[in-house]
Amino acid sequence: MKVQCLNSSSIKTRNLIKKTFAELIHEKKKLNKITVTELVNRAQLTRSTFYTHYDNIYEVAHDYQMQTIELLCSENLKLHSKQDIENYFNNIIQCLKDNEETYKLLLSAYDSLLFLEQLKEIASGKIYDALKNNNNDKYLKLNISFLMNGILLEILKYFRNESTYTLDELLFNMKNWFNKLFN
Repeated sequence: MKVQCLNSSSIKTRNLIKKTFAELIHEKKKLNKITVTELVNRAQLTRSTFYTHYDNIYEVAHDYQMQTIELLCSENLKLHSKQDIENYFNNIIQCLKDNEETYKLLLSAYDSLLFLEQLKEIASGKIYDALKNNNNDKYLKLNISFLMNGILLEILKYFRNESTYTLDELLFNMKNWFNKLFN
């Protein structure tokens, strides 16, 4: 990112850019169809303001992704037990709820699949690290993969309005699936 010292004005500008980007990605469905010109016109910003904060459209998308990845990788979220993993699921769903409209816009785009794959790898790694010492199951990684693929598919369906379940119902079932697989 270009701006190193984020004051309240810079934060507001970056949030406006990201909000406008999310609207455009929802409409266009593809990242490569969004232009800086289109974004700045809709956000009523100058090009120089955009370029003060980002180098290109892909950096805006990356900023969104990193914000979520940082939350899920936080050192404060070390997982050591099954209860820690259930709390981790709570944190993931809470993050999605807190940013629900944005994720609905972002995950409606086709380019979101790589991002979801990154999230799956991070979450799977954290869960594996928490369970590997107390689990001699040779299929541990496979079971985690099945669990995380199912969870992320359901979350994607939710944000694409293809699910009849709420995030709370998904969370409840995530915990049930987890406990059935790993108890």
